[in-house]
Amino acid sequence: MPICPSSFCLESESVPFTQSESDASSRAELAPVRQSVSLKQSAGSTRASFIATSGKLALLGFVALSGMLTGCSDSGVTLEDLEAAAAKVDISKIEIDAEPSDSAVMLDLEKSDLTFGFIKLTDCAPLVIAKEKGYFDDEGLNVTLDTQSNWKILLDNVINGQLDGAHMLAGQPIGATIGVGTKSPIVTAYSLDYNGNGITVSNEVWAQMQENDPALKSPTPKHPISAASLKPIVEEYLQDAGEPFPMGMVFPVSTHNYEIRYWLAASGIHPGMYTESDIKGFTDAQVKLSTVPPPQMPQNLEADIVKGYCVGEPWNQKAVVTGIGVPVTTNYDIWKNNPEKVFGVTEEWAEKHPQTHLAVIKALIRAGKWLDSTDESGKLVNREEAVEILSRKDYVGAEKEVIGNSMMGTFIFQSTDVREMPDFNVFFKHEASYPHYSDAIWFLTQMRRWGQITESKPASWYADTAKKIYRPEIYRQAAELLISEGKLDPNEIPAPDYDGYRAVTTEFIDGNEYDAKDPIGYINSFEIGNKDDESLAKK
Repeated sequence: MPICPSSFCLESESVPFTQSESDASSRAELAPVRQSVSLKQSAGSTRASFIATSGKLALLGFVALSGMLTGCSDSGVTLEDLEAAAAKVDISKIEIDAEPSDSAVMLDLEKSDLTFGFIKLTDCAPLVIAKEKGYFDDEGLNVTLDTQSNWKILLDNVINGQLDGAHMLAGQPIGATIGVGTKSPIVTAYSLDYNGNGITVSNEVWAQMQENDPALKSPTPKHPISAASLKPIVEEYLQDAGEPFPMGMVFPVSTHNYEIRYWLAASGIHPGMYTESDIKGFTDAQVKLSTVPPPQMPQNLEADIVKGYCVGEPWNQKAVVTGIGVPVTTNYDIWKNNPEKVFGVTEEWAEKHPQTHLAVIKALIRAGKWLDSTDESGKLVNREEAVEILSRKDYVGAEKEVIGNSMMGTFIFQSTDVREMPDFNVFFKHEASYPHYSDAIWFLTQMRRWGQITESKPASWYADTAKKIYRPEIYRQAAELLISEGKLDPNEIPAPDYDGYRAVTTEFIDGNEYDAKDPIGYINSFEIGNKDDESLAKK
């Protein structure tokens, strides 16, 4: 039997709340507590408004509940009666703990139900944490995370609109925009992480590398380990088999492809060139780099389909745990604090949903910060919880101990070679989440070096292209909103006068210098790869 104050009715089962037009103006007073409302008060007035409104709501609820318990007829208590009763109660001494920083500036979302794609890798963590910790919810976003079987399908689904956005390889927005493979303008306003990859070889190949370099027989060989000891193995295989040495990477425009190419070429091993007629990049190759989806890397190694691979975690540590291979280096050693994944959307989607995009970036910034939070001793305080969440079958779906190694700052090369690598996975510190123009330019230089960009380009083209794809202005706007809400410190993002170019660095495995403002000089600095006319450096 329903219990009915005149303007609403509660059945024993759930019944939608209804109201008459005469009640609308009264209920409008309570609108500031709705999550979809934009809060524009100052910190002090926000707190006062929240306390007053919450107190009023609580008292109205109490009076309403009292009426329900005693029963009422259709001509009984009205909303005005309840408000009048509540007005007689002194709420001046009610204390509600609501700090101003708890209130978000709610944006006028163009779309609130969103689906984002991801691949089963630990660096999808910011998306997963933004969902699981409620950061998307705080922005009024209802987000579904949908696992994708490989990077091509993921990109296609973003382009065709099945996905609103995705966890992407850092090179995917760049490659898609300039037409390396699928052509469609993709933008990014958020870098998901630094580092996180490794290069693993089979046990047989590792034993041969140790024979070629006795120093590698140490229980704890000196790192970084170059590909020098692999070179004789590659040359012998090419001579005996009559074909290039087989290794795997995850996608033609992936960091993994460029990192393993960099590692091989730094020791004089040719990883092959892309040409207009050879989109697989096998021309002149001593090593044949095939595309393999990340979760399939270990089984391909075990089946001897590939003899080594470059992939993100947890699939290097999986090889260690199952005893089928040995990681020989990480991308932290190939290029310290290199960009790895980004959050990407189509340019069209970004233009149609600017407020929604801002809300997403706000949530991701909070997630990245949570992932990198430390105590006074520098210990990562949230990673154990992150590992537990990521290990679930809906996300990475690997064993906690496998995911936990690298996520907790420890990387196992061999049972005898366990190293502390606190920056193996970086999600926020070192300005890792900021979309730096210089990061985009590095990928463009590698695309040109290996022939994916088939024609020479002037230096200005690299800078202009980076600015079309990387959108730091969106990141900065989202960060400023978080700062105003007390959720971010201004010192945690680049200074306002930062030009988007990270400092010139030589922190590569070969010590080569990278200056993003001189892309032509950088391309020409390598022994293996395309060369461009020096005059283009001034154009």
